[in-house]
Amino acid sequence: MKEVIQIRILLTGANGAMGHNVIDVLKENSTIEIVAGVDRHPVVSSPFPVFETVADCNIPVDCIIDFSHYSVVPSLIEYAIMHKTPIVICTTGLTQETETLIQEAAKTIPVFKSGNMSLGINLLIALAKKASALLEDDFDIEIIEKHHNKKVDAPSGTAKMIADGINDVLKTPKTLTYGRYGNETKRTVNEMTIHAVRGGTIVGDHDVIFAGIDEVITISHNAQSKKVFAKGAVNAAQFLVTQSPGLYDMTHIFGNL
Repeated sequence: MKEVIQIRILLTGANGAMGHNVIDVLKENSTIEIVAGVDRHPVVSSPFPVFETVADCNIPVDCIIDFSHYSVVPSLIEYAIMHKTPIVICTTGLTQETETLIQEAAKTIPVFKSGNMSLGINLLIALAKKASALLEDDFDIEIIEKHHNKKVDAPSGTAKMIADGINDVLKTPKTLTYGRYGNETKRTVNEMTIHAVRGGTIVGDHDVIFAGIDEVITISHNAQSKKVFAKGAVNAAQFLVTQSPGLYDMTHIFGNL
């Protein structure tokens, strides 16, 4: 009988909405277990010990899954490097300084980073890239992202992923702008705008609009539950623990969509 591989997870942001979704997803998983958590907010009851900071954690782990806050990520990277621990970074709104830390960390440990962990969004990006390469000369491109009223960063990490993916295939990359306001906001030829909507309990909607003469093409993705992101993070952790040092994303799991 094949031996079951047990992966020990340190979950950061354990008391947040995404932390609870990861816990729920793993309830029926016999090969991966959360053995410790980190959260700056006190946890009344938890099936595993939860520490206030990652530096306080004294439990051996095989991988970190991070759904915390952008300000916490540098300390997580430092911990991961010190303990030679693979890390899955799902937190968005990262500063350029943190992005640089991630690039450096990937030279010594496996790092998985994605602004969105769902398969559907990565398919949307692949389709948007294909459409952009074909429509670049005759269509304007706009991105609309919608999220719940408690999301702290804008635009979303996913919207940035989409925009970066589109720019990667354009002969002339677009200049990103964010929303419009005022009397002098006529669209420029070399512009791609991201619009952020915040309200209610919207999990995550993303639309890529290609507007041409007398026709509009829209590619859309609607996340109906945060569990799709939790499942993606778990898949990423299972993938990452067998990898060499490097920077990985969803394309390494699903291939080039």
